[in-house]
Amino acid sequence: MVDVSVIVSTYSEERAGDVRDCVESLKRQSRPPQEIILVLDPRPSLVDFFRSRFHDDVRIVVSERFGLSNARNAGIRSANGDIVAFIDDDAVADFEWIKNLVELYENPKIVGVGGYIAPIWENGVPAWFPAELNWVVGCSYKGLPEERRSVRNPIGCNMSFRKSVFDAVGYFRSDLGRFGKVLLGSEEPELSLRVLNRFPEFRIVFEPHAVVYHKVSRGRRKIMYVFRRSFYEGISKALVVSNKNIDGEGLSTENQYLKYLLGVAVPSRIKHCYRLENLSQLLMLVLSTGAVLLGFSVGRLTTNRKDSL
Repeated sequence: MVDVSVIVSTYSEERAGDVRDCVESLKRQSRPPQEIILVLDPRPSLVDFFRSRFHDDVRIVVSERFGLSNARNAGIRSANGDIVAFIDDDAVADFEWIKNLVELYENPKIVGVGGYIAPIWENGVPAWFPAELNWVVGCSYKGLPEERRSVRNPIGCNMSFRKSVFDAVGYFRSDLGRFGKVLLGSEEPELSLRVLNRFPEFRIVFEPHAVVYHKVSRGRRKIMYVFRRSFYEGISKALVVSNKNIDGEGLSTENQYLKYLLGVAVPSRIKHCYRLENLSQLLMLVLSTGAVLLGFSVGRLTTNRKDSL
């Protein structure tokens, strides 16, 4: 048996309802966690607000600095469990989420486990939004594996690692990950690559039965959000591959995804582009892919310029 610490982080009083729903889903787990850690940005009014709403059943930790990666790192440092699991503040966990995550850790070669993230759209999913872009809203997307298998990295809304991993390779990079309205990401792939490079005999596994449900707000139902999120994802990938300690496999998952888009997703919609829904989804795939490539180019230029100074 292993103990599990679950880390939830939030940065706004406006998310109090979501945080409450998230925490309640963790308390109802078939296998309860040893502790629930709520990490807050270092803003006194935010800390006072949540301390007045959660008591002994939720341990509140205040991050030293702003940003998602800093918050996660603060939670990791304070965690007492053998396994550290992460869920977003606007997500709720399936009744057997922790049970299905933890069972795989009986294999000592498995150091990380992630699960399936189902989107719960506010006002419904737009007809123009293809399931292949669910990653834009932090969810599992079409093109990912659907069965249990080894992966490069889990998705941050539904992931876990052995606590010993962080002791061995360090924490999430603070220059990656969400920071307010700056839509950077890729802190999970960067950490996972460090782990797998350091311990090539170990594995990170996707477990489809470990499910969380991620709310997708109205603000993310906009074409401009898709463009901005895709652009910042490109910048994030450029920052990841700029790490000289990461080998040439750093973008293996992205390359497989691009092959899926070009070989399956795009042709299937071209074939039926006489339907407005397929045509609009095709245009969104092109827009998002172009924005990622643009962001990646900008990111590479920036990092190369810094290296030359």
